[in-house]
Amino acid sequence: MKVYLDNAATTPLDLEVAKEMYKVMCEDFGNPSSTHAHGRVVRTIIEEARKKVAQMLNCAPGEIFFTSGGTEADNMAIRKSVADKGVKNIITSAIEHHAVSHTIEELAHQGKIKMHLVDILPNGHINLAHLEELLAENQQALVSLMHANNEIGNLLDIETVGNLCKQYNALFHCDTVQTIGHYPFDLQKLKVDFLACAAHKFNGPKGVGFIYIHHASQIHPFITGGAQERNMRGGTENVYGIVGLAKAMEIAYAHLEEKTTHISDLKSYMTQRLKELVPGISFNGDAEGNSLYTVLNVNFPPTPIGEMILFKLDIAGISASGGSACSSGSNVGSHVLAALKVDPNRPSVRFSFGKQNTRQELDYVLEQLEKMLGLTQTA
Repeated sequence: MKVYLDNAATTPLDLEVAKEMYKVMCEDFGNPSSTHAHGRVVRTIIEEARKKVAQMLNCAPGEIFFTSGGTEADNMAIRKSVADKGVKNIITSAIEHHAVSHTIEELAHQGKIKMHLVDILPNGHINLAHLEELLAENQQALVSLMHANNEIGNLLDIETVGNLCKQYNALFHCDTVQTIGHYPFDLQKLKVDFLACAAHKFNGPKGVGFIYIHHASQIHPFITGGAQERNMRGGTENVYGIVGLAKAMEIAYAHLEEKTTHISDLKSYMTQRLKELVPGISFNGDAEGNSLYTVLNVNFPPTPIGEMILFKLDIAGISASGGSACSSGSNVGSHVLAALKVDPNRPSVRFSFGKQNTRQELDYVLEQLEKMLGLTQTA
């Protein structure tokens, strides 16, 4: 059996999304910047996709700018806030995605900003009292905190953070790559200046996403060279990707309640069965509290096979992760787990669930774990 439990890294493309993209690939090939009929047709397709996205997030179409994905959106928000909005201080955390943390560290190293790390509570949540202290002490600030941590799943109280930023006249950038398509957003109510999205996290295509920029927080282009995206991002638009993004998002929100219930049940089932199966097991972050319903980061007790767990799971046909997929191939351990002071002698595995997963698959995974950890009962 082949079991894919790495949905936080990427999700399988929906067949309906692929069909929608294929139709445009075959029939609508014009350059959207061209003024002739072929170009106008494609321009209309892009703008219809933008309107769909804006309607689902309750914002204006003019606040959505398509990008190559979440990393570009994060970079755009952070770098252009410093260059264009007079940001001198950036408040972030030690558990952000590297698209955010590496960008901020580079700006700090160049002397363009001062970086301030907000304290992390033992359960992996942001210390909101410390965040307010940092906001009170540092003017001309940008707060950059992710909505849901991609490794441990902890959810940020985005509404409270937005209100704090508004109170202290700070900009708020939120990496929502793990949550758009999985949670509802009302951007008329949330006090957020910038959001980042990647389509492949909710069964859309890779290589496309968007940045939401609040109309009162306009910045200058990040990529120059053309008038695309209303002069905000040079380069011919990824038309097929944009179409796929809008369709995947439409499907995600049309079936949100059903999907949330199904995946939440899988996570709860896996959590309970692991507790019964593995003595001394624990979970990184706030797994059974305010946590992303798609992610379960399991902290196994010390075992002779140690870091070989992932390799053995792979051999058994099970795809899981030891942390963020963006760190794959690196010898450096998870910066998130290090920040939480997780015992390095206890191997951690991130299982992340999708709508295509079943309990039968989880039973197979549990059976394989039982064997490799030497827990199989003999008669």
